[in-house]
Amino acid sequence: MEIIKTIFDEAFIIEPTVFEDNRGFFFETYHQKKFNDLGLTYNFIQDNHSYSKYKNTVRGLHYQLDPMSQTTCMRVVSGAIMDIIVDLRKGSPTYKQYIKTELSAENKRILIFGKGFAHGFLTLNDHVNILYKMDDFYSHGHDRTIAWNDPDLAIDWGITDAPIMSDKDQAAKTLLEMESEINFRYNFR
Repeated sequence: MEIIKTIFDEAFIIEPTVFEDNRGFFFETYHQKKFNDLGLTYNFIQDNHSYSKYKNTVRGLHYQLDPMSQTTCMRVVSGAIMDIIVDLRKGSPTYKQYIKTELSAENKRILIFGKGFAHGFLTLNDHVNILYKMDDFYSHGHDRTIAWNDPDLAIDWGITDAPIMSDKDQAAKTLLEMESEINFRYNFR
């Protein structure tokens, strides 16, 4: 298991050690001691499964306000996505910046990002399944969404056609409209 750092101090890509032969493959998707040895000391308490039926589906940009913000550990088990996370931690040197990474069943990468990030993804093919581990529970009252196409964030999603989206995501406001209620603060370690 290898950790790949990103521009964010609280976002990492894990390259698992994969054992493969003529039968298929095996790898550990989560191993608390190995994660702790890598400095990833989260207490995951909820698992989620997301299924997107069609290519060109955009979900996000989602987050939960404190005190119900969530650290996320996720991987794609079928299909592929372009995953986006945006730093919403006020005072962070990377505030309002984003990273994108391809996660797929083929590359088996695991993405972990801490509290204070908005998250979204674009499906790159039909029938995409994603598994998530969360370190806090879902809270409808703390759930928020920023517009996927916010001009101030200028995220390059790599699409030209209108994406397939939920009504909630289509009605999302810009970060500028949401910024006053965002209560994430950057804590330098």
